Amino acid sequence: MELLNEVLHLIVEAAILLFEFMGVAVLIAAGIRGIWNYLRRDPLTRLKLAKGMAMGLEFKLGSEILRTVVVRQMSEILIVGAIIVLRAALTFLIHWEIKNEEAEVEAKLEHQQ
Repeated sequence: MELLNEVLHLIVEAAILLFEFMGVAVLIAAGIRGIWNYLRRDPLTRLKLAKGMAMGLEFKLGSEILRTVVVRQMSEILIVGAIIVLRAALTFLIHWEIKNEEAEVEAKLEHQQ
């Protein structure tokens, strides 16, 4: 049973690192694309950047949820829980901004026609 616990712990730790790496990579790529789109004066820069940030935060949130599997102490659970709440709130706000930005773009397109 101890062996299975160790194997699970190793798999979860590897997945956490992978999700953290992917989240950071997506956030960096979205930031670079955001700068590029801003310099090109792309009117959809904010929307594209927000979507990239939301995707990166989803990976980071996934890693924190996995982290709850391997925590051993109540203080760690509280810290991980607080991080999950903060990242979930950020994700919610970004999705809200995406929805509003899409509605604004749609309204501009309808107004132009």
